Amino acid sequence: MVATMATLEDVLGNTGHFLRELEQGMLDHGLPLVLGPMDHLCYRALDNAEYLALRTALTQFGDVLVEGMIGNRPIITFKLFQPLASPFGPIPCVELAAPKAGKQHFHGLEHGEIVVPNLQQLLNEYSRVPFNRTALHGPAPELTLALSPYQIKFHCHSLADTIAREIACHQVNAVPDDYFS
Repeated sequence: MVATMATLEDVLGNTGHFLRELEQGMLDHGLPLVLGPMDHLCYRALDNAEYLALRTALTQFGDVLVEGMIGNRPIITFKLFQPLASPFGPIPCVELAAPKAGKQHFHGLEHGEIVVPNLQQLLNEYSRVPFNRTALHGPAPELTLALSPYQIKFHCHSLADTIAREIACHQVNAVPDDYFS
């Protein structure tokens, strides 16, 4: 019997369906797919056990850029050995988020992030799009387009660039050694 290698889709679920849903959501809102590159997908784990299993499984598809505490839970980002093909161009990274304690959230592939040159320009050019602007003036400015149950987030900097800057500035909050105990 020949052992078969797992694919990224085996690990994360139906990435093709997820990306088609994001594509259709963009088109339904009159947004072109060429606003900027989609730099990563985010998968939200059901529980800590799934997070740990997926963290291990994803090491066969990419190198860890960073794992740290964000929003009081671990998040790890992988730079894929082979970028994921998509309608948005090649996607170089996958983010895996542990669940937030005491909070209900969508489980599975949850969002994709697109890097755009200017968030205000995006708002001006697509004023009829119902972007969530809550984080527009936060420390990591973003716009979010809800495509229930998914989301597309828009940023001005790629996740890999943000991670590199945070590492260089010693801004990564390490996951406590006993977090998963």
